Amino acid sequence: MKLTADKIREKTCPACGHHVAVQFMKENLQPLATLAWPRSEQAANTLPGLPQDFIRCIRCGHIYNHDFKYEDVPYSDNPNLMFNKGKIWSDFIVDVQNKIQTYLPENPIVIEIGHGDGSFLASLHRLCGSGTFIGYDPHGAQHDTNTEVQGLYFKNELFKPVQLFSEMKPDLIVSRHVLEHLVNPLGFLQSVAFASNHFKTFPLTYFEVPCIDRVLESGRTVDFYYEHSSQFTSKSFNEMLHQSTLSINEIGYGYKKEVIYSFCTIKDSGFPAQYIDESLTFYENAENSLVEIKHQLQNIFESGKKIAIWGGTGKSAAFMCRYQVDKDRFPVVVDSDKFKVGTYVPGTGQEIKFCDWLVENPVDIIIIPPQWRAKDIITEIESNNILYGQVLIEHNGVLVDFKTEQHPY
Repeated sequence: MKLTADKIREKTCPACGHHVAVQFMKENLQPLATLAWPRSEQAANTLPGLPQDFIRCIRCGHIYNHDFKYEDVPYSDNPNLMFNKGKIWSDFIVDVQNKIQTYLPENPIVIEIGHGDGSFLASLHRLCGSGTFIGYDPHGAQHDTNTEVQGLYFKNELFKPVQLFSEMKPDLIVSRHVLEHLVNPLGFLQSVAFASNHFKTFPLTYFEVPCIDRVLESGRTVDFYYEHSSQFTSKSFNEMLHQSTLSINEIGYGYKKEVIYSFCTIKDSGFPAQYIDESLTFYENAENSLVEIKHQLQNIFESGKKIAIWGGTGKSAAFMCRYQVDKDRFPVVVDSDKFKVGTYVPGTGQEIKFCDWLVENPVDIIIIPPQWRAKDIITEIESNNILYGQVLIEHNGVLVDFKTEQHPY
């Protein structure tokens, strides 16, 4: 089949982050396949259809429904509980658990993300005999205090990596058949790796997902339904792990290659703490400047001085919206660009005048929000014989006098 422009999709791959994909399989609207649980024939026949437009990343081969929306899947009504009682499947689970046990120390701390019916975590807990085993799943099995097993806990809440790593140092994080349901599995794994690095705790991880290699070999189509928005190939699964700064210890398959799994250790990636510190400091300073500059502006207004804002769009509009420079207190806005004259400031509503309006209507204070242009604007002001008393710019969270106070402009 010839590649045409309509078969190319500019979408971000949820496994590797690449932004070009090609059409793979498109279905008519179909209802949920595993989570609808209709209770009558009429209910079954009137289920709403959902879009299924599967595309494939040209970099890692990942296949995904780019029209998928997590909120369309009613996990809270009908949780996605895997059927774990088939003989071959049960044998695979036992093999996995035995392998996991060989990696664990005595009295391990084990976390499962998406514990479902809780059977996997409970049987792993029995196998190990001691330790702390905690499952996180907002719609999974609930912790029964009446039949409490010491060391086994089920939390009906979302797994939050930063909160977890700030409270404990797990030896193992398990997630089975969860990643294929997420809009952004790569982002989720990267958030786990980030939190791990931040708190200098580097546990083993076990991730397991359906593998679509045999689907591609045999041309099967029944694997593509709404709840499984991501379809992992061996290549895309490996690529996602590498992009998540995970050091792969082992990749394996189960159930005749219908499942792929990994044992990985989160790397010490050295995420620059500088970025975190700079961001949080900037956030705090920005919050403080919001209070301080609004206070300064109110004091200027109450002083009775005539004020003009130079610039009515872009950075100037952002300044006026951020600091609530309303048209009642600050009606005068001028601009050097004649094309903007007669339009209005987005969000605050002042009509923009041409800057030569100030020749006949001088003001006491001119506020120039785009600091980096202030010197040019002052040159323009003075060359046009516009009178003024003071020019103010924002610097380090306050308004400062351009000519008398310290700043880098």
